[in-house]
Amino acid sequence: MRELASKSGSSAGRIWSVLNEKGCLKKDDLIKSTKLDENDLYNGIGWLAKENKIAIKNEYYILEDSNLESEVGSHAGMIWKILDIWGDVDLESIKKLSNLNDQQVNSALGWLIREDKIKLNKDNRITLK
Repeated sequence: MRELASKSGSSAGRIWSVLNEKGCLKKDDLIKSTKLDENDLYNGIGWLAKENKIAIKNEYYILEDSNLESEVGSHAGMIWKILDIWGDVDLESIKKLSNLNDQQVNSALGWLIREDKIKLNKDNRITLK
């Protein structure tokens, strides 16, 4: 799990650094500047949303008090409930059970990782701590 938290924290740090330097960016420019893939980008955004450090305005991400808490936090709660009921779940099953898209699932997982509530088990499935 340390690896999962380290990777998510690193993604969040890269996003924060780029936005701190450039001000605000659209998703594609943020991916290009951070050199993160889309899943890692949204994982980092979820982490930063939990820390109340990132917002989106007119498709631009910016460092300020988050306006993503309600949406990302709600999705994180859905995923937490799925894990509470099912025990351990693979990523594809989380998507199906939650009816969330990749962006929503990855940002919610970033939120839960920042809260230190989830881990990967030996079978590479996500479970609650």
